[in-house]
Amino acid sequence: MKTGYKYAYVLDVMSNDHPGIVAAVSDEISSRNGNIDAVSQTVLQGYFSLIIIVSFPAAISAEELSAAIEAHNESFQVMARPYQAEKSVTEAADTFVITAFGEDCEGIVHKFSHYLAGKDVNIIDLYGDHNGSEFVLIGQVQVPRRWDINHLQADLEEMGRESGYTVKLQHENIFVATNQLRFKSQKS
Repeated sequence: MKTGYKYAYVLDVMSNDHPGIVAAVSDEISSRNGNIDAVSQTVLQGYFSLIIIVSFPAAISAEELSAAIEAHNESFQVMARPYQAEKSVTEAADTFVITAFGEDCEGIVHKFSHYLAGKDVNIIDLYGDHNGSEFVLIGQVQVPRRWDINHLQADLEEMGRESGYTVKLQHENIFVATNQLRFKSQKS
């Protein structure tokens, strides 16, 4: 949070996708001398979703902030709540990328998310979508260091085979390096 900015909120904005949504939201924040501290935004099959942490030097209620942003466009749905920095002590973990793809079938997200939750693996980012009849799932996960990665990889691969999916678990550094090399070689 910016120094001197003591009123902070987490905003969740959803809308039908169209140009100018981020501009409208940031206009409202800027008009109140607000600061955008963190932001994550995506569009999924025509629906726009934004989660943003904002801070202000002067008091404003969550309800007033939501209403002001919603006033920019009738398709905006906004939820605001006071932001409180995470204070819990978390277990040491490393970040990995899990990829899974195969013919679309019911329950695949459910199956993988329950396995990961049972191992105290936190999903910090998740994307899944159809590519024709194939379903692609990509997640960024935090794996507690107490787990044997080879064992987790073997479990995930077996779960994938049972559902007709190819599954890979890679440390994020390896995933990034591998994909950067592929990208660079395709440009040559």
